[in-house]
Amino acid sequence: MASPEESREARIRLPQLKLDELLEELQARLDAARGTRDRVHSLLEAVLSVGRELDLEQALHSIVEAAAVLVDAEYAALGVIAPDGKALSAFHTVGVSEDQIARIGPYPEGHGILGELIRHPEPLRLAKISEHAASYGFPPNHPPMNTFLGVPIRVRDQIFGNLYLTEKRAGAQFDDEDESVLSTLAVAAGVAIDNARLYEESRLRERWLRANAEITHTLMSGDARTKVLALIAERAGEITGSALAAVALPMEDTETLAVEIAVGMDAEAHQGLILPMDRSLMGLAFSGAAPVTSMDASNDGRISSEPRRFEGLGPAVAVPIGSGEAGVRGVVLLAREAGRQPFSVTETETLQAFAAQAAVAMELAERRRDAEEVAVLQDRDRIARDLHDLAIQRLFATGMTLQSAGRFIDHTGAAERVARAVDDLDETIKIIRSTIFGLRARDGGAGTGLRARVVRAVGEAAPVLGFAPSVRMEGLIDTDVPRETADQVIAVLTEALTNVARHARAGRADVALETDGREVRLTVTDNGVGIPPEGRRSGLRNMRERAENLGGDLELSRPEGGGSTLVWRVPVTGE
Repeated sequence: MASPEESREARIRLPQLKLDELLEELQARLDAARGTRDRVHSLLEAVLSVGRELDLEQALHSIVEAAAVLVDAEYAALGVIAPDGKALSAFHTVGVSEDQIARIGPYPEGHGILGELIRHPEPLRLAKISEHAASYGFPPNHPPMNTFLGVPIRVRDQIFGNLYLTEKRAGAQFDDEDESVLSTLAVAAGVAIDNARLYEESRLRERWLRANAEITHTLMSGDARTKVLALIAERAGEITGSALAAVALPMEDTETLAVEIAVGMDAEAHQGLILPMDRSLMGLAFSGAAPVTSMDASNDGRISSEPRRFEGLGPAVAVPIGSGEAGVRGVVLLAREAGRQPFSVTETETLQAFAAQAAVAMELAERRRDAEEVAVLQDRDRIARDLHDLAIQRLFATGMTLQSAGRFIDHTGAAERVARAVDDLDETIKIIRSTIFGLRARDGGAGTGLRARVVRAVGEAAPVLGFAPSVRMEGLIDTDVPRETADQVIAVLTEALTNVARHARAGRADVALETDGREVRLTVTDNGVGIPPEGRRSGLRNMRERAENLGGDLELSRPEGGGSTLVWRVPVTGE
């Protein structure tokens, strides 16, 4: 039994114990309130930080970083859902080094737990990832992950992507408060992403408008067509982030397109190509007067396999320059490197609007040139009328007067001089009449240029060969090559293709016609059996003589892969 003193001490100690417990509970609540205040403050800072970003890629990275800090997670990721809504098109991570990413391999596409959020866009919290029914497992070299928290990001009522957080630090589990904080951040992230998208779209529209203005100014300034086409290709490629950009125009009097301009990756393989309407993206876009897209241009069955020209390239789009009503003037082709994002519907529509504006500018420039040509022709007609009605009549009258006066001149020398003057006047009248005829003459009809003649010659040889040869042309062929030389080019080309059909047993032939303003070079290559040593040489002798008569030469060689290569070159200038 306790003594009175012990009982008194116990009564004093009991209130002190209760007070200590109350103080400890109060301290815990103060710490919790302080922690909540700090967390709310951190959330507000994260929302403000994310909202300040206008660059979309930087905004996405800031969202992932903020999410990892707010819920104290070791790893965080933001998966962007593809337009079809079935897989991930981009993946932004925090906590995994570049070396680890390289060892793990390609980014996830949206299987397993990541796909679960795509299929059911609601917050998901797991104590152990592997225990979920949708768990897909991890690839080799992937860091171990157990705890998981995922929430969807909505942008204007559409699911943009998902936030994925794993491995809460100190071995703890993600709780309701973590889910609430992350859901709040996801709402702010949706607003930030929408703002960044709108800003990006406005900047993109501004770049397209500047490009259109530049093209219009160049056209109306009277610059060469080649320069304008190069500008269209360059600007379209730059704005869309394409590795290759090309522009093709229709060939006169043929069912083909000629690639006038190609810039970027393997541009040489595209420059000057003659493309069929039914076996090329550009041909299909031209004939259908509508955009044509490809997910992988290097393995697209609609594109002719020869010559190989899309290696290393993937997504591609061909857009007509102009419309079906006003007439398609050409096609612009853009291709990105393999593995890059395909061209979206929005990008294609914007590119189509750009091409339509370029077509309007080309139309205006042509109308201006037509008006200038009409003015020149009218001025020529006026000059011709004046020469005919005034100059010739006066010269004729003067000649008649001198001829009449010559009969009254007795001096033999003077009479001969007057007769010569009359003859000179008569010759002058003939010269002026010839000049008048030249002023009123018109150019020949469409389809008479060397380019069109080459395409027709190749097309006529295709049934005999059993396949359509590829054609590539470079340089000012219709301008620099004289008519007489052009006739010889067609004769040699026809003879060469006939030889391939008769003797080569080839399955492919390539025709290249090039000029640099100094010489014209025709190259015909096939993959046949080559030229036998004991074979007839009459056709080759004719081609060699044609070259030598024009000051050129003929070369024959056998490529490493077999077949034969014929190079026929002649000068096109008098130098």
